[in-house]
Order: sequence, then C-alpha cells, then structure tokens
Amino acid sequence: MDATQDKRLFLIDAYAMIFRGYYALIRNPRLTSKGLDTSAIFGFTNSLIELIRREKPTHLAVVFDVGQASVRTDDFSDYKANRSETPEAIKIAVPYIHRILEAMHIPILGVEGYEADDVIGTIACKAEKEGYTTFMVTPDKDFAQLVTDKIKIYKPGLKGGDIEILGVEEVKAKYEIEDPKQVIDFLAMMGDAVDNIPGLEGVGEKTAMKFLKEFGSIENLLANTDKLKGKLKEKVEASAERGILSKKLATIICDAPVEFHQEQYDLETPDFEKVKEVFDEIEFRRLYENLYRAFAPAAAETVVVSEVEVKQTPAGTEVKGQVMQLDLFANFEELEQATSTKSTIEQNDHLYQFINNPKAQKKLVDNLLQQKVVCFDTETTSLNELEAELVGMSFSYKKGLAYYIPLSDDRAEVLQTLEIFRPFFEKEDLLKVAHNLKFDYKVLKQYDITVKGAMFDTMIAHYLLNPDGRHGMDYLSEVYLNYKPVSIETIIGKKGKKQGSFRDADLRTQTDYAAEDADITFQLYELFAPQLKKENLEELFYNIEMPLMEVLAKMELAGISLDEKWLAQESVDLENDLKELETKIFELSGEEFNMNSPKQLGEILFEKMQLDPKAKKTKTGQYATSEDVLQKLSSKHEIIKHILEYRTYQKLKSTYVDALPSQIDKDDNRVHTNFSQTTAATGRLASVNPNLQNIPIRTLRGQQIRGAFVSGEGKKIISADYSQIELRLIAEISGEDNMIKAFQDGEDIHASTAAKLFKIPLEEVSKTQRSQAKTVNFGIIYGQGAFALAEQTGLSRTEAKQMIEAYFETYPKLKEYMAEQVNKARQLGFVETILGRKRHLKDINSNNFVVRGHAERNAVNAPVQGSAADVVKLAMIKIDRELEEQQLKTKMLLQVHDELIFESPTDEIEAASKLIKTEMENALKTQVPLLVEIGVGDNWLEAH
Repeated sequence: MDATQDKRLFLIDAYAMIFRGYYALIRNPRLTSKGLDTSAIFGFTNSLIELIRREKPTHLAVVFDVGQASVRTDDFSDYKANRSETPEAIKIAVPYIHRILEAMHIPILGVEGYEADDVIGTIACKAEKEGYTTFMVTPDKDFAQLVTDKIKIYKPGLKGGDIEILGVEEVKAKYEIEDPKQVIDFLAMMGDAVDNIPGLEGVGEKTAMKFLKEFGSIENLLANTDKLKGKLKEKVEASAERGILSKKLATIICDAPVEFHQEQYDLETPDFEKVKEVFDEIEFRRLYENLYRAFAPAAAETVVVSEVEVKQTPAGTEVKGQVMQLDLFANFEELEQATSTKSTIEQNDHLYQFINNPKAQKKLVDNLLQQKVVCFDTETTSLNELEAELVGMSFSYKKGLAYYIPLSDDRAEVLQTLEIFRPFFEKEDLLKVAHNLKFDYKVLKQYDITVKGAMFDTMIAHYLLNPDGRHGMDYLSEVYLNYKPVSIETIIGKKGKKQGSFRDADLRTQTDYAAEDADITFQLYELFAPQLKKENLEELFYNIEMPLMEVLAKMELAGISLDEKWLAQESVDLENDLKELETKIFELSGEEFNMNSPKQLGEILFEKMQLDPKAKKTKTGQYATSEDVLQKLSSKHEIIKHILEYRTYQKLKSTYVDALPSQIDKDDNRVHTNFSQTTAATGRLASVNPNLQNIPIRTLRGQQIRGAFVSGEGKKIISADYSQIELRLIAEISGEDNMIKAFQDGEDIHASTAAKLFKIPLEEVSKTQRSQAKTVNFGIIYGQGAFALAEQTGLSRTEAKQMIEAYFETYPKLKEYMAEQVNKARQLGFVETILGRKRHLKDINSNNFVVRGHAERNAVNAPVQGSAADVVKLAMIKIDRELEEQQLKTKMLLQVHDELIFESPTDEIEAASKLIKTEMENALKTQVPLLVEIGVGDNWLEAH
C-alpha cells in the first residue's frame, strides 16, 4: 500500500454541501410524517456517508462558517450582502447535522470572524507540511486557488453522477492559467456575484481569462492599461482600486487561528446508537443501513452499545445492564436489532394466538360479529393477487390482542374454512379495517368471498392526511407507534430467486408476524380515524376513496385483452422505421456512430457539426444531449428532428410494444394493471405493472399502440373522455364569468380566448392565434410565466408578457382567484379541491423565492388538478353502481387521466353509452357544463 494512503485528510465545506443537498431535492423535498423538511439534512448526510464508503478517508473534519466573516466585512461592508436569507429548511437542518456529526465522532470546525474557506485553507496548508494529501470537499470554485500537488478539490457527483477531483493540471486546464494561485486574480478581475465581490468593471469570464494569458496577474494588468483600448480601458482604469480590493476579498486566508492536531481528525467508528436516535427522529431508514455498511469493513472488533436493554443479542445472551459489548455484527440486521430505539415484538405486551380447528374458529367469528370495528389481514404466497394463494388470515379488535387462522395448502379445505368466516366479511354494519385493503379484497374475491359493508383502509387514510408522505405499514408503525414490526425478509429471505414462501415458516413464526400486522393496523386505525374527522376528510374518505377502492379492484380483476399479433407487427414496423431514421441521421452527420451513446452523439452534434458553441457538458465531461437540450436546437438542423423521432420510436418499442406481451396473464389472456390511490399527491390515480397512463398519444405512432387493446368476442370498446375538464373546473372554481359564458354558449374556448386576447371577431381567429391562446389557457393553470410561454409559442419574452397581461384583463376573476389561493395557502398552510381534498404547502411562506414560487404554483394548480381527479372518481363510482343496478354486463376496464374505457356487449352499447355519458356529465353539479365525448370501436384506438 502507498505510504500516503494512510495520510488522507478530507475537509468538508459544510454549508456548500448542505445547500447543494437541499437544492438537489427542491422539486421533490423529503418530508417527515410531521411535515419537517429534511432535504438538506438528507442530502448532506447521504453525501458524507457515500464519501466515507467510497474513499475510506483516514482523517476527516466538517467546517462551518461561524458568525460574520469580519476579516472581510471590515474591508468591504457589502461583502456577501446580496445573499438572500437562508431557507428555513437549512436553518432547521444545521442543529440536526451537528448532532449526527457528534454521534459519528467527526470533528466540527469553525473560527469566529473567519469563513469556512479560511479554516479549510489553513488546515490544508498545515497538513501538507506534515505529509498529508488533503481533499477539500466542495463544489465551490474559489478553492481552486489552494490546489497544489498535495491539496485537491473533491467535487461529489450530483444525483448519482461521478465525482470530480481537481489537481494542479485540472485547474490549469480549466482556467487556462499557469498556476492555480492565478484563480485569485481571475476572481478579482471578473468578480463574484455569489459573494458580492465587485471585480473590474466590464470584465467577465472570457475577458478575465484573456487578461490572465496576457498579463498574468491583476497587478500587472493595472500597470499596463495603456495596452487596452476604448471603453474597456476606461472601465478597467476607473475600477482599479476596486479590483485590488476584490483580490484581497477573493484570497483565502491560510493563517487563521486554528491548529492541525492530526489525532483529532482520525476517522473513528460512530456511536451507532446515537446516530440511530437522530435518524429515527427524522425518519431516515435506509441511510442508517448505508452508514453501517460504510464503516463495516473498517470497524473495530468490538462495538459498544450503551444504555440499551434488549432481551436477545445476536449471540443469544439476555442483557439487562446499561452497557454491553457485542462482537462485530455479522450483518446489518443484527446491528439494527441491538441498537434499535423502537420497541419490538419481544418488548411489547401482546397476546397473539393461532386458531386451527373449526369449532374454535366458529367461536372467534361469533366474537368478531359482536365488535363494531375489526382489523383483518391476509397472508399469501405472492404479491400478485391473481396468482396469490392464501396461507392465513389474522384479526384484531384491541391493541395487543390478535388471532391468526392458518390455512391449508389444499384449496378445497381453504374454501371450507373461509365459509366459517363469510358472515364476518359480509356483515354490512361491521367496520372492516385493513392496510392496502384492495390487495386483501382481490385475493378473497379469487376465493369467492366479497368483502361488503363499511371499510377503512389505513393506507388511504394516511394518504388523505399527508398526501406527500410515505404510506407503508412498517414505516407508519415506526413513525406513529414507535414500534418496529417483524420484517417479512427475516422470515422468507431477501427478494430474489432464493426467496422462500410464507407457507414454509413454522406456525409460531407465522402467527407472530401475521397477528402483529393486524394489531399494528388496528392501532393505526385508532389514530387516523379521529384525525380524518378533525381534518374534515371523513366524507371524502368514506364516500369517495373507499367506494372507489372496490371499483378499482373490479377493474383490475377484469383486465383488458391485448392483440399480440398487432403488437408483433408494430414491433417489426418500428424496427424498420428505426433503421430508416438511422440511415437518414448517418447521412446528415456524415458518419456512422452508436445512436445509443450520448457521448458519441454529443461529439457529432457539438464538435463535428458545431450546432451550439455554448453546448454544456455534464459532470462526466460529455455533452448534454437530453430531450430538452435537443428540443431547443430543433430549428438549427433537421438532424435533431430525426434524432428525437428515433428516441420516441425506440422508447415505444422497448417500453410498450415489446414489453406488453410479457404482462399478459396466462389464465385469461388479458393485461391486469394496478391502480394506485396513494401515489399522486394531487389525488390523481396512478397505473403500475404495466403503466397504461403513460402511453404517448401526441404522436400518431404513440396512438397506434392503443390499437392493441381490443374487445372480446361479441363486444366493443367504449371510450368516454372529459373535454377540457381542468379549464372548465378553473372557470367554475374561480367564478370567471367570461369563461363560464363561453363554455355555456358551447364556444371553442381556445378560439374564444384568442378572439378576446387579439380583440378580433371569433370567425377571424387564425390557427396560430388559437394555438397561442390554447398554450396560455393551459399554461395559466400550471403557473406558467412569460419565459416558458415564449419558449413554447415562439413569441418574444416581451410579447409573451403582454399576452399574459392581456389574458388577465380578459379574465380578471381568474387573476383574483389565483391571488386568493396563494393567500389562503399562506394563512392555512394548505389548499383544497371542490370535495375538500387537501394539499399541504409548507414552503408557501419561504424566504427563498425559488422554493416559494414552486409552492405558489401548486396553490393554484393543486385544487384544479385535484378537483378534476375528484370528478373522475365520483363518475366512476356512480357508473359502477348504475351498471350493477341496471344489471348490465358492460365493464369498466381502465382510467387514463380524464378518460374511462369500457368493454360492452354489442347489444348494450347504446344503453351503456348513454348511462356513461349521463353519469360523467352529471358527476358534480356545476354552472359550467362538463362535456364528455363518447367513442366506440373494436379497439381503444378506434374508440378514442
């Protein structure tokens, strides 16, 4: 091993990494169940653990800014004065990060009056003299000035990207300089907006690089201004004093009052228990496992766990003392068990019994029928409800008490046992509770048991209370009950080919696991039921979400037929189209290359063809060739259109055309998607395994895939699609008279909007004007500004701004409504849909304008999207009831955005179409007519 390997010091620039972690998750922040934003803590801690795992540093410290940097503000009072206030999430994050670092035994450094840069610079220089290689962990370019053979910048990769290490040669190449110290002159000349360093007037990045090549330093430049010309000469000379001050401000101090005592920086084994306490508090689950694994190979032979009382150690010894020593754990699960601060099945008082004879089971059913609320759970051989076999059932109606019914592997015997429990499942006035009830409902349906009457799904209840959170039972148990359930993987093994079946576990193990699930779910019901009432969500829960669960279960069990021959032909056609496009692209580029290599594509487009002199590179050093990058270049060369088309066809082929046949169920030759009620925070349904809601329909080739979804013999497909439902609902909710009248008069809303915007008669509206009005109509719902509108319509930024202003003059109540929604969100912390579905917006009062802007757009958009979801759900429930009441054989099969798909016997098509249209258009009483378009065909493409 290289001798320098044991002298590797990593110094982390705390705030740079905290901000970086926070902004990386800005669009999808991490929230705890109590609404705490942990994005900054997670981003920083995740990077820290990944660094330790990857680099195995011998020495490590984290450096914070402490107070104001008076060493610079004394010289220049406006230093860093233009920085916006620190986001609340970061202010909250720092104390947690301090606690995590303390528990990990990582030194926290900082010197009053000096910046973290100065402390890092000082320690790096002192460590260099003692033979250390120092890695400054930061994305901050200012540190490049400190780089030597023994001091380097270590830039962690963003979103799983590669890390970047900058040594002397990399810095020289990046800034085109002879010595990294010239970075100070570079910053002095061009200034730094982030730190409010003024720099020389009129000098930007390119000019600064040019000056450095010619003059070498700012002092030499200022001594030779006679070699400059015109306005630039005047500006540089006029700001000379400012430039010299900028150099002083940009120079990182290497003699701050801090010592380098190497033993303080030794990377030690963390106090896992203390880290676990903090992670539990902020609901970090997997990160703890990652932490353990990062240290496992280098950990000491013994781990000390203090103030823990566990009944069972990995070695099987009972421990009751305050401190114990454990041999290094064989695996993470053992460590988890020993250091968990949650109670588990071993510590909790409980009575879990199995009942495996019919006489006792009948007595249990009699008992269950006396209760008002009972929680139940099924144990199966698979998570696929269509192939799952029942292994057992559990029931609970009181905390700590649960019963388990083991079931035979003989189906006939299972059916006999289920008959005993039929009265329970079919009792109308007994509230039946389960977590992810749709799964149990579908499994039981396969055994001819229909769960009837009042139902309560704890997963859906939590979703309504906290739509942005996580809803898994184990997670909710740890967060709300401070209880860690038995993991299924400890019973059947980890996912993969070797994973066993629950049926193979012994009866006691099955009982404890299954009974515990029912017990926990019952306890969650006791917490969530009163909370739904308090939040005025009971009506939405009991009248919409729970009845919808049954409708979705029926749809999923029904499935839809696929024409495999159609897909096979489509696959051949797409393959031919891809070859043709490839030939065109190679002709236009002048050479053949790998179309699936972003690196090769980037070199062709930006080096050979020079399509964009400002082309950006990714962290890995290759050109960015993502769809949004290419879209902006589409007017530059026809090759771009072909490349985008190639990608679309390739995705269609791999994601749908070639993949869908493998999703066909062998028993009924139909595809059975799953609809999730708890995925989208807006209230929209999501489709998974396979996802049928993402089939692209804007292109003809995308639409072709719908042709593979066919009706059975003697039947037709009916498509029922809401027309412009979101626009109609925003008109309804806002009370915008001009828009309401246009809809009531049956006008084309986009042409009508164009006529008002351009102040011309309706009949004179051109195709382009209608298209621009359509973009504004839909853009307004999503809070689109002038910049985005200009990009989409081809208008200039000024024209787009004027159009938005004209739009709000045309629809003044819409503007008032949008402002009201934002104000409501500021005061209440949430907005609501027509049916009272809530969307919590914790960032609505943030001081950070980017974060606040995102929340403000959601304040306007969430009630509209959510209300559309409410209307579709209401329609689905009403249609399902009417089809049943009228005893029609027509079945609802799919829900895709604002469209519902049905399969109907040919003799029912007229009656079913009329019923569907009536129920959808009258799902909710509104001033604005809800319009539904009905289509019929042998397949979905024909019907739509």
